[in-house]
Amino acid sequence: MDAESPRPWWRSPALIEAVKTIVYALAIAFFIRTFLFQPFNIPSSSMKDTLLVGDYILVTKYSYGYSRHSFPWSLAPFSGRIFSIQPERGDVVVFRKPSDLQVDYIKRLIGLPGDRIQMIAGVLHINGEPVKLEKAEPFAEEDSDCPIQQPVPRYRETLPGGVAHDILACNPKGPLNDTAEFVVPAGHYFMMGDNRDDSSDSRDSYSGVGFVPEENLIGKAQFVFFSPICYDEYNCKAGIWEIWKWPWAIRYERFFKSID
Repeated sequence: MDAESPRPWWRSPALIEAVKTIVYALAIAFFIRTFLFQPFNIPSSSMKDTLLVGDYILVTKYSYGYSRHSFPWSLAPFSGRIFSIQPERGDVVVFRKPSDLQVDYIKRLIGLPGDRIQMIAGVLHINGEPVKLEKAEPFAEEDSDCPIQQPVPRYRETLPGGVAHDILACNPKGPLNDTAEFVVPAGHYFMMGDNRDDSSDSRDSYSGVGFVPEENLIGKAQFVFFSPICYDEYNCKAGIWEIWKWPWAIRYERFFKSID
C-alpha cells in the first residue's frame, strides 16, 4: 500500500482557518463601517470650538439612511437614499462635498428644504427672523485663526427648534457675514461651520459646497473619542497610534465628549 502524499501547505487546516478568520473579520469591519459607525479625523478649524483640529470623532451611518456614498469609494448599485430619515436642524453632519465627491466635509445643518437663510451683520437669519445670540466666555488658544481680536469672541446661538451651540465670531465685518438670501431647494440642505469666519460652507459660492444634496449625507457626528493636541493638520503632538506620546500630548477632557 502506497504512503499518502503530504498535503500541500496551502491546504493545511491551520492556514484555512487563519484565512477564514481574516475574511470574517474583514466582513464584520465592512458591515460596521458601512451601516453602523465610521471614525473621522478633523483636519481644519471650521467647526471650532465644537470640534478642534486633531479630534477623532465617531459618526453614526444609520442616522439618515443610506446612499451610495455610505459605501467605501461610493461603490453601490443605486442612487438616492434608502431608509431615508430627515436630519434635524442643528445636527453636525458629515457629507460629501458637492463639487468633489472624494472629499468629506463636516458642518452644522442650518437650513432645511424651503428655508430662507441670510447673514446680516454677522447674525444668522432663518426665514426672516434673527436667531437668538448670547455672549459667552471668549475662546482663547495659543495659535488662533483670528488676527482681528484676541481672545476670540464666542456666542451661544439658539436655532429654531431649540438647538443651542457655541459659535466663534472673529470679524463681524468679514465677507461671509453679510450675504444675499439663500432659498434652500427641495432635497438639499444648507450647511455652516461654527467658526463663522474660517469656514468654507454653503454661504460661499466659490467654496464648492453650496446647497448639499440629500444623497451626499454620510452620517451624524456623535462624540469625540480621541483628541491629540494639534496646531494644524500637519502639526500634532501625537498620532492615534503613538501611545508612548499620549501622556503629554492628549486633550483628555475631550475624550467621549458629546457633539452638540
